[in-house]
Amino acid sequence: MKLPPLNALRVFDAAARHQAFGRAAEELHVTHGAVSRQVRLLEESLGLALFERRNRGVFLTDQGRQLHELTGTLFEQLSAGLARLRQPAGDAPLVLSCEPTIAMMWLIPRLPDFQRRHPGAQVHLYAAGGPLDFAAQGVDVALRRNDFEWDAALHAERVCDEWTGPACRPGLVGAVSAGADEDDWGGAPALGSATRPQAWRQWSLAAGRKPPRRAGPVYEHFYLSLQAAAAGLGVAIGSALMACDALRDRRLEAPRGFTRDGSAYFLLSPRPCAEDPRAAAFLEWLREEAAASLREAAAWPARDQSVAS
Repeated sequence: MKLPPLNALRVFDAAARHQAFGRAAEELHVTHGAVSRQVRLLEESLGLALFERRNRGVFLTDQGRQLHELTGTLFEQLSAGLARLRQPAGDAPLVLSCEPTIAMMWLIPRLPDFQRRHPGAQVHLYAAGGPLDFAAQGVDVALRRNDFEWDAALHAERVCDEWTGPACRPGLVGAVSAGADEDDWGGAPALGSATRPQAWRQWSLAAGRKPPRRAGPVYEHFYLSLQAAAAGLGVAIGSALMACDALRDRRLEAPRGFTRDGSAYFLLSPRPCAEDPRAAAFLEWLREEAAASLREAAAWPARDQSVAS
């Protein structure tokens, strides 16, 4: 397939981000008419309607939203790649791919500490999960949970085990009962996640307890189910890493504690981390932060075992 002009894609990306041709024109230092022409050229080239034009406004179509997901990633990677080319090799940022929920709820709040401990170090973060092509996507290392098979040629450094448990708004459910069949969930529903559809079943088997009888909504992403739990919409299965800050701030509580679910987090890379000082420093820091978070999560009640560092 013949690719559309790069400039048209660039103009479309700006228009899609702002959902306004005028603001896109200001960002690109061109006229409103120039933006409109480039978008129309792209639509004609693809044979697709990318925007709906109504009430003097523009709104992305379904195809437009799908294309914007592609162009957003494309221009982020292109920008990062060009920045690396302009920098000396020793000063290049470490490009990290990380699963979205752990990036949002655990890693990003801690990155300033890494930069304080390693002045001048830069980490460029891309939120993504599952398999990836390191060379094609310009990624140095990837933080992943071993819920899929990765290329055997990759180097995998274990960071920590995954611990999960029910999480909800404080006071939503009752205290732990003596018998596994007598848990008091206060009538709260079990919230699900499309990205971890077996989370409740895995926790129930590992902890020896039954989940809430009432099934609640299934959210598209893990972090959405945790946000819904914090809002009091039910009980979600949370990762100890992802929930630890919300536990500390009393936005969530873990009434049944956390149980090891058998999976773990790994830092993946095409070459050994020991050969790259940036990756080696990041791995060491990552392990320390994960151990500290798991120790903090261990303060919450657990039925049969406590989190070990």
